[in-house]
Amino acid sequence: MATAVIMPRQGQSVESCIITKWNKQVGDSVAEGDVLFSYETDKASFEEEAKVAGALLAILAEEGDDVPCLENVCVIGQPGEDVSQFSAAATVDGGEPAPAAQEAPAAQAAAPAAIAAAGSAVEGERIKISPRAKGIAENQNLDIKKAVPTGPNGRIIERDILELSKLGAEAAAPEAAATAAAPAAPAAAYEDVALPNIRKVIAKSMHASLSEMAQLTHSFSFDATQVMAYRKIVKENAEKLGLANITFNDIILFAVSRVILNYKDLNAHFLGDKMRYFTDVNLGMAVDTPRGLLVPTIFGANKMSLNEIAIAAKDLAKQAQEGTISPDLLSGASFTVSNLGTFGVEHFTPVINPPQTGILGVNNIQTKLKMVDGEAVPYQAMGISLTYDHRALDGAPASRFAQELCKTLENFMALLAK
Repeated sequence: MATAVIMPRQGQSVESCIITKWNKQVGDSVAEGDVLFSYETDKASFEEEAKVAGALLAILAEEGDDVPCLENVCVIGQPGEDVSQFSAAATVDGGEPAPAAQEAPAAQAAAPAAIAAAGSAVEGERIKISPRAKGIAENQNLDIKKAVPTGPNGRIIERDILELSKLGAEAAAPEAAATAAAPAAPAAAYEDVALPNIRKVIAKSMHASLSEMAQLTHSFSFDATQVMAYRKIVKENAEKLGLANITFNDIILFAVSRVILNYKDLNAHFLGDKMRYFTDVNLGMAVDTPRGLLVPTIFGANKMSLNEIAIAAKDLAKQAQEGTISPDLLSGASFTVSNLGTFGVEHFTPVINPPQTGILGVNNIQTKLKMVDGEAVPYQAMGISLTYDHRALDGAPASRFAQELCKTLENFMALLAK
């Protein structure tokens, strides 16, 4: 019996996913565990494995399509089975089936008769076309109404646009040959690449953050002598004590999770006409990944030990970088820390992740001088940059938070005694 494969729901906040690659084509045999297709949310990527064996009878969505969760994506069964009951619009919740899905489409012919055979892509005033096909058509200035649809349910897909482009080039060839035009100036070489979904999300979020908030940044530095000494001791004894590799960033996260509880306006969300104050510290940590910036959340960081925070931070960073992290772990932060000090950054202005009211930037370590008994004494100073939303709090409480954080880090061993 033919079985539909649906688009999984990855996390409660995910409504749809984009198909990035098909690993099987219509007619291919499928074994349990075979990867059928790859897909991504706005923050992570996944692979869908076959739950049943058989043959791939129909594909209901193309690469690049944004498919709602729980919607049918393809059909697996025995060769010759009827798939007319399935369509991309028929979900696991049931309901009336939409028009039948088409099986492997025949090769497209250039003859006008092919239009009637494939069906019309026009449904009322809306033209049924995949996002990838639409993008190619727009880049090449092609009239999509002239394309012959061969996709499921009379949809225009990529190969239809490529065929339209080919026919247009062939029609233009005789005219070009007959015209002895002067040599045209060489055009600049370039390549248009569609933005990945995650880049679109980052762009939208950052633009909203800077255009809708009243953001200010205050910069501070603290004497990192004690922090550096403590990390050296822990590093030398980590294996013997069964500790994780505790980094400077872990130490900053730990200190923030304790100090920010005294400044509720920074451990909060600004929601327009109200503030949402969090009882615990759900600490976001910015992670650089091959797909772009992701911000996993360490929930309840204020209740965790330094070692527990170090373990959680590394696990979340690994999941984010590998693209396997659950979307539910990429939201819900009440405050965020972004560390660019490892890149040698001396100062930067971190951008708040709305609706949070603040973000802490961690800078590099520099040698500075301070006066001790009338003498200039060198010391290692680490810089921090606090960006806050002036709609939610004023400069004085924001500065007091940064001052207390600096003093806490300068006396880090005392913090551990609490």
